[in-house]
Amino acid sequence: MLNLRMTAMTLTLVVTACPLAPCAEPPPAADSAAPSAPSRAARRPSVDEARRQAELLHQAMHATLQVVHHEYYREDEGLAIPAATLKEVFAELAQKEQVQLRWLAVEGQAMNTDHRASSPFETEAVQALKSGRDALERVEGKLYRRAAPITLTSHCLKCHVPDRKSTRDHTAGLIVTIPLADK
Repeated sequence: MLNLRMTAMTLTLVVTACPLAPCAEPPPAADSAAPSAPSRAARRPSVDEARRQAELLHQAMHATLQVVHHEYYREDEGLAIPAATLKEVFAELAQKEQVQLRWLAVEGQAMNTDHRASSPFETEAVQALKSGRDALERVEGKLYRRAAPITLTSHCLKCHVPDRKSTRDHTAGLIVTIPLADK
């Protein structure tokens, strides 16, 4: 339990210590007097910046999920599954950066009803990811949304696809939603 929590906390600290949106100036040194921080709205990214941030977040979450699942998670130890533990990281990002991350069931069983598609964008994302697309993105008002695949390896399939006939990888998804700067 400690290793899994430490990994999630470490990722939370790394991601939240480095603001997702670019700042006008580098952060001040730890021993200097800090000027007032720009408001969250002032730091909101353009669509291109949001796209890059979403790609980076996706890669970080996918890699973290894979490493934690394969290196630290043991079914017989009664630990929370890694995807559930990462919800703590998602909550931290939502609170500190107003960035929303959400798992999306694509192939196999949704382990949580919250992972089912709940909007037209998410329904389209499920179809896109099932068909093998690398990502689906949309700008909806002042939000940038991106859905991209998460690999469910053989280890994951014991729960996600319990009646499977093969060990081929399956797909889940991760949706990243980032508030955009005013145009």
